[in-house]
Amino acid sequence: MRRLRTPRALLIAFAAVAVVHLCALAVGVPALVQVTKPVLMPLLAARVVARGGPRPLVAALLFGCGGDTLLQIGGDTVFLLGMGSFAAGHVCYLALFARLGAAGGARTYALAGAYGVAWLGVVLVLWPDLEAGLRVPVACYSLLLTAMACGATRAGVRAGAGGALFLLSDTLIAGGIAEWPQAPVPQFWIMLTYLAAQYLLAEGLSRPGPPGPAPGGKPGREGGRGRAAWRGPAPVAHRPDQSWTASRASTMP
Repeated sequence: MRRLRTPRALLIAFAAVAVVHLCALAVGVPALVQVTKPVLMPLLAARVVARGGPRPLVAALLFGCGGDTLLQIGGDTVFLLGMGSFAAGHVCYLALFARLGAAGGARTYALAGAYGVAWLGVVLVLWPDLEAGLRVPVACYSLLLTAMACGATRAGVRAGAGGALFLLSDTLIAGGIAEWPQAPVPQFWIMLTYLAAQYLLAEGLSRPGPPGPAPGGKPGREGGRGRAAWRGPAPVAHRPDQSWTASRASTMP
């Protein structure tokens, strides 16, 4: 019973802190923004641990916390460090998707093509407005992010939606860097999509939904490797799954 209560309590805590954080962004309380932001991903990571989720997922969320914290400091060097922390998180996500086995099938290739075109379009539009020292790191980071978002589609609807929202959140940030037209209180929308993305990825990857295509495009059970591929060498029973310098840094005063 305690095992069931702990993940639920951590989810409630995450939701409460997320609401406080988003409200602080909306009404403009920078001190509260700075206090709540570094707490969010550790709460999700703790929930994953409590549910017996895979270690690379815990690492991905904690790297997200590192990026969130670094981007509150400001400055190009720290920005690059923060982006690197997020990139490490994407690598962790990709490592989880690799456990599904080789991808294949027309749907997989179509999604990869669509995400690739989206990445190239955003980079081409953004490139002239970036400082010279940021162009290559941003392009490389965005490629890694796009690969993560595409790979997430193989892990079920929740993870796929989470990957797409993560890409949307960072595209909103890129729009701020390029001085594209912004919605009112852009930091609110950036964080709303980011938090939803990480939550959906955590939920979808704690216990994957319907499996993606196995090699050759034929349906398979998690790419033919089974649920143990997600859980690591020591499975633990738990409840089934219910269910970027400056814009993100501008959540600082």
